[in-house]
Amino acid sequence: MEYPKEGRKLDRRTRYTRQVIRETLLELMEEKPFSRVTVTEICKRAEINRGTFYLHYLDLNDVLDDILTEMLDDTTCAIDHVLCPERPCATYPFCDKIHSSRQYRVLFLDESVTDPLLGKLADTCKERYVTYLMRHSQLTFQEAEAIFTFQMNGCLAINRLMLRNHCTDWKAVQRAIDGFIKAGLEHYLRPNQE
Repeated sequence: MEYPKEGRKLDRRTRYTRQVIRETLLELMEEKPFSRVTVTEICKRAEINRGTFYLHYLDLNDVLDDILTEMLDDTTCAIDHVLCPERPCATYPFCDKIHSSRQYRVLFLDESVTDPLLGKLADTCKERYVTYLMRHSQLTFQEAEAIFTFQMNGCLAINRLMLRNHCTDWKAVQRAIDGFIKAGLEHYLRPNQE
């Protein structure tokens, strides 16, 4: 079975079908955890047959990976957001996307998605984050990696808390957390090396 190569342009029908499958998975995740969703349910709700599903995706994990890639596509690396908020090329952190795009909220509330979500975040910005910390401090790789992991897990936990509590002033919470993270990172950074 041949899947579209990275960078290859997808035709309109393929893009539409893949979008319907992704949206249907997110809808079903509002009703039950990802771990309990089946391909059969997606096909039935999306009104497609199993062959169509498997023409576009290997399995449900492949659909989830596509959703996570789409979600993180235009988000800022954690180090850029916290230490360089005025950087012109920065967009916004993934936390903002969760609060501004209701469709993605189920990803943060579903604990069966935690590992793939954190894995995708690591794929997206771990190398840059860890490299930056090591270059601008005396931290070892293990220490910088631990700080990255701590920050990503903490941000995930905070997002879950804010979503479950229906936080009405997310921006204020985000500013407080960003200030806390920045102060902690600056403790390790060499002077004038931000």
